[in-house]
Amino acid sequence: MTAAVAVVGAGRMGQGIAAALAFGKVDVTVVDLRERGNEADAYLAAARAAIRTSLEQKVRLGLLAQSDLPGVFDRVRVVSRAGATAAMADTGLVFEAVPEILDIKRATLSWIESAVGGDTPIASTTSSFLVSRLAEFVARPERLLNAHWLNPADLMPLVEVSPSSETTPAAVEATCDLLSAVGKTPVVCAASPGYIVPRLQALVMNEAARMVEEGVASATEIDRAVRIGFGSRFAVLGLLEFIDWGGCDTLFHASNYLRDELGERFGPAPLIEQKMVSGRRGNNGGAGFYDVEPAASASYQAQRIAAFAQVLEATGQLHRYNDLPRDAVRAAAGAQSTRPARGSQN
Repeated sequence: MTAAVAVVGAGRMGQGIAAALAFGKVDVTVVDLRERGNEADAYLAAARAAIRTSLEQKVRLGLLAQSDLPGVFDRVRVVSRAGATAAMADTGLVFEAVPEILDIKRATLSWIESAVGGDTPIASTTSSFLVSRLAEFVARPERLLNAHWLNPADLMPLVEVSPSSETTPAAVEATCDLLSAVGKTPVVCAASPGYIVPRLQALVMNEAARMVEEGVASATEIDRAVRIGFGSRFAVLGLLEFIDWGGCDTLFHASNYLRDELGERFGPAPLIEQKMVSGRRGNNGGAGFYDVEPAASASYQAQRIAAFAQVLEATGQLHRYNDLPRDAVRAAAGAQSTRPARGSQN
């Protein structure tokens, strides 16, 4: 799907989505709904300039040729509500990207529905409200869904697509097809608080803050551990795939230990307990959250290790034999012998 698309909301998120769509070879109209009086033209020009800046960044990253920049940027129009009538009538899909205030969402969705064709999918980009709540604001909830873009929207590939119980499969398919066509990776999830990524990252970020508060480690050390040990592995293995990789029993026993030491929040999920009973404990048994045929297990593991090495290489963490000191143990021991004993006064 590459028909013209409208983005209603000319703030940072709307600008990022517009840059992503234009980069994906889609004509996009950004609509600023706010009444700005004498400042209207200046704001529209500033929004357009911000979108160009995002595209220029892609040139600097080597993702877009300088010679292609004018043509990509020409795909973008930024208009006021008054100038949006024709564009809205012809659009194939609309992204709503106004501030996270329920009354503003209500008014915006009502305006969008009055301005577009009867079957045009409408995708909110809310990070706060469930699409089932927003569905109350439209006359035809079957075409409404949520498409939660991650910041920065023009660069991050993931978009979480969340339909309500009334959203038609056609609206979901049209939205996912468009996102895929412009280089994004849509994942479909239920209308649930936090979707996927925000729900997971809220738990992890709060736990990191608790560790600083408890004196477990400094913020610098925790972030170093996350970048090198946590993030690099999960860039290759998803969380559930990683459970299978290490074994469900490993998570089960570690969770029980941590619950005893640190509190109930670390207890194993009921589904983990069910898998322990059913015997679906991961790759060693051939089945867990995923099924891996025994004959394909070695090949699968080799592919994942190779991908992991690529991530480490890209982040400067992959060391080669000849790059290490000739006798690292002796060098470390020598350095240790020159240090003062712990507790000594100097």
